[in-house]
Amino acid sequence: MQRKSAVSRCTNETDIRLEINLDGTGKANVSTGVGFFDHMLNSFARHGLFDIDLSVKGDLEVDSHHTIEDTGIVLGQAIKEAAGDKKGIKRFGECILPMDETLVLCALDLSGRPYLMYNLSLTVPKVGEFDTEMVHEFFYAVSYASGMNLHLKQLDGVNNHHIIEAAFKSFAKALDRALEYDNRIVDVLSTKGSL
Repeated sequence: MQRKSAVSRCTNETDIRLEINLDGTGKANVSTGVGFFDHMLNSFARHGLFDIDLSVKGDLEVDSHHTIEDTGIVLGQAIKEAAGDKKGIKRFGECILPMDETLVLCALDLSGRPYLMYNLSLTVPKVGEFDTEMVHEFFYAVSYASGMNLHLKQLDGVNNHHIIEAAFKSFAKALDRALEYDNRIVDVLSTKGSL
């Protein structure tokens, strides 16, 4: 049985509809109104092998903050819902991902306890129409809405496009690994008996 969920969020600032299949093949249909963000979410889907159908209408006449942060909230909720009781999954995932001169580490734990450790050095305010300070806000929203302990660490890199893209791709690979089933795990991978 495939792990799927559909989440909607409608406020005065954003109207978001997301469907995700955690056991997909990497197909993405993404429209947020922020081109570089669309590119990052497409990369996330492709490299994590998640199927995503995402439509976002946000108050971009203000700025991109609400669009990106609220998308992170909805994505986190969808991951949590689709992952279900987490029985049989590896729970932990990690990836050190190279992209040209850039190297980014992502490690995560689907523990049910949210926490973000973020260490990316971005040196320009924008990439395209994407505000680079929103990378932190997006991953913070995902980690807290999903109940995920998430670490992102830049090991090398100078190009802001590469650093951000490597972060999204390494997150995708780490999440895919954490969600993998292991037939040796008969319940949840925790001494507490629940996640």
